[in-house]
Amino acid sequence: MPDFTLTAASLEAAMPIFYAHGLHAAPDAALAKALHTTEPELTAQFPSRELLVHHTILADMERQKREHVELYAQYPTAVERLYGLLQLGLRDLTAVPGQFYGDLQAGFPQTWDAVMDHLNSYSAPQLQQLLNDGIRSKLFRSDINIQLVTKILIEQLNLLLNPQVFPPDRYNMREVFRSIFLYYIRGICTDEGARIAAEHFARL
Repeated sequence: MPDFTLTAASLEAAMPIFYAHGLHAAPDAALAKALHTTEPELTAQFPSRELLVHHTILADMERQKREHVELYAQYPTAVERLYGLLQLGLRDLTAVPGQFYGDLQAGFPQTWDAVMDHLNSYSAPQLQQLLNDGIRSKLFRSDINIQLVTKILIEQLNLLLNPQVFPPDRYNMREVFRSIFLYYIRGICTDEGARIAAEHFARL
């Protein structure tokens, strides 16, 4: 098994190949080229496709965490951070082909479990903490149901990217994003929080 700490950063380059070709069909040659290695070296490090996919997904989740640290350093308030997280989430989800997660769940159950664990142990608590911070700083209303709001925000991202609900050829996705999240976020904000939210959404 490869030393994951040494390969995590470079493995991120495999994600676009898996998106373009599929988890099973992605050619070893294309993967090796993206990872700046050879096919024999790739096979030696990752003897199975399951192992390669698993570590690539883990690397991508670490990439997300690094971006969140950078985001938090850039934005000081909970409202701005929530807006930034939604923007990053939208960007990432837009890049994922429609069948990708279904293929991951069906063909790579160990990795799917890791994704679900990431959602439950990292993403959801992160949003909950952000909402708590916003309540303490009087930017979010104190009477919101934090667990329910967290679930709604996650499901709204999924709704936004459902092509059966919002076909990209019929809807401007920036406007859909604005329409879904601006009004919802304003609804959970205090007056001061709503002012900050409006300033950021106005830049879309």
